[in-house]
Amino acid sequence: MTTAMVIGANGGIGAALVAALAASGRYDHVIAAARREPATLPAGVTYAAIDVADPASIAAAAARIDTPLTRVIVATGILHDEAGGPERSLRDLDAARLAHLFAVNAIGPALVLKHFVPLLPRDAPAAIGCISARIGSISDNRLGGWYGYRASKAALNQIVRTAAIELARSRPQAVCVALHPGTVDTGLSKPFQRGVPAQKLFTPAYSAEQLLAVLDGLTPAQSGRIFAWDGSEIAP
Repeated sequence: MTTAMVIGANGGIGAALVAALAASGRYDHVIAAARREPATLPAGVTYAAIDVADPASIAAAAARIDTPLTRVIVATGILHDEAGGPERSLRDLDAARLAHLFAVNAIGPALVLKHFVPLLPRDAPAAIGCISARIGSISDNRLGGWYGYRASKAALNQIVRTAAIELARSRPQAVCVALHPGTVDTGLSKPFQRGVPAQKLFTPAYSAEQLLAVLDGLTPAQSGRIFAWDGSEIAP
């Protein structure tokens, strides 16, 4: 049985990934995981409760999976919420805010890898991708600002890299990568879309299709790297 799972299925990109996986006809089972069950799910898709900020819920969800997973995509992330938006300077830094960003953007996905990598098949191709962001690239940082988001995504990229090295020892046909979806028209990017050219503001459906195509085209030799929606590699 081929099973795909999207964690963060209530987000704009996550929901589009679930829809694309279900429509592909390539999977016997698609699992949509989120804190709350989506209002609607495509036919054949089941729901699993996961809150990436709650380690116990991640472990419990993994324990309920009884079939190998051939695709896992972690599509969770936070840039702004009712508590505030990205920091523009050092004077804006707040310890609790930084801890929250790291909990959702880095620690949660790390624990997903801990509990879900063992569910990938040992002797067959599989892929696990974590939605990151170009802004997490240290070498690409030329504008500054957005401290917590940049740092937490950079941490995620390092976690993916380290996990990929370990994964290669037990599951040599598997791929583990970080993925940059581009600027997507979702709630996460909504306050920051001014000035983005129309052709560079993607629909969730387009971004999801692109990301899945990138995952499909990767080989184990490319595991541990960061890839954009168009297949180009992003420097750490």
